[in-house]
Amino acid sequence: MQFIDQAEIEVIAGKGGDGLVAFRREKYVPAGGPAGGNGGRGGSVILVAQENLQTLLDFQYCRQFKADDGKRGGPNNCTGANGSDRIIEVPCGTVIYDLESEEIIGDLVTHGQTFCVAKGGKGGLGNKHFLSNSNRAPEYALPGLDGEYKRLRLELKLLAEVGIIGLPNAGKSTLISALSAARPKIADYPFTTLIPNLGVVRKATGDGTVFADIPGLIEGAHTGVGLGHDFLRHIERTRLLLHLVDLTAENPVQDYQIIQQELEAYGRGLMERPQILALNKADAILPEDLAHFQAEFSQITSEPIKVISAVSRTGLDELLQLVWDKLDNYSVESELFLDVEI
Repeated sequence: MQFIDQAEIEVIAGKGGDGLVAFRREKYVPAGGPAGGNGGRGGSVILVAQENLQTLLDFQYCRQFKADDGKRGGPNNCTGANGSDRIIEVPCGTVIYDLESEEIIGDLVTHGQTFCVAKGGKGGLGNKHFLSNSNRAPEYALPGLDGEYKRLRLELKLLAEVGIIGLPNAGKSTLISALSAARPKIADYPFTTLIPNLGVVRKATGDGTVFADIPGLIEGAHTGVGLGHDFLRHIERTRLLLHLVDLTAENPVQDYQIIQQELEAYGRGLMERPQILALNKADAILPEDLAHFQAEFSQITSEPIKVISAVSRTGLDELLQLVWDKLDNYSVESELFLDVEI
């Protein structure tokens, strides 16, 4: 499945039905009077979040969505039928931008959540509405109003609790394949992963936590260099960042600092997100070199450090336990914050 996380679309709500000019004509009723009904309301365009969708690929082939127009009012004071709403299904985590103002107008996070992006026009009033003592036989009615028209940008931000970050070839895909049933492409060259990969990691209790393998970031990613600029947004919704460092790289400490600088430059609170530093490929270096790196990383970061090997699957149980503890503490802190009266 091709992963598309941005799309631009046009939405057009339905026009309201016109009001009708009609008069009641019935045997033995000499003064029937006006009886033109009101027009029906135009249909609206509504976005609905669906958890079974993972991409905005469908919007690459259909970019314009229009709701049905309302029907014209009928005789005998009958109101015209309302136009049918146009329902558009999008993945959970879709942010809706107005292209004209570049403002966020909606954010669909939970399954079944809806948002009306374009309201249908009101139906016009029939001549029955204009009956008065001074005008017993109005011969005019109002037309229906046009529905709203908007140009939107849809932006998908993956809903994952744990985001796995690091430079290309740090072993992120190998790690997520070892922890979950996800089977991303794995190779010994950079930029193997071109799209985010999601995997559900099960706890001993059976509960699942979604991990996201974010494509490799490089220096300058926040300015659009490499693939990182396109996928940094997917880290925004994560509750915990798992920073993977390749111990077999030329300078692992510098690699770590590059990613931290990119997170800080990108902003949006990423540096305030809890992190765990995982030193990967520990089985491929000498024990004395491993001890040296552990000591060096301990001096430059206060984040918890775990030594692992995703290939041989060593240290993964301890790493997961730390992840669960961090997530539980994060939830408790969030609840305490919400209880504070401002």
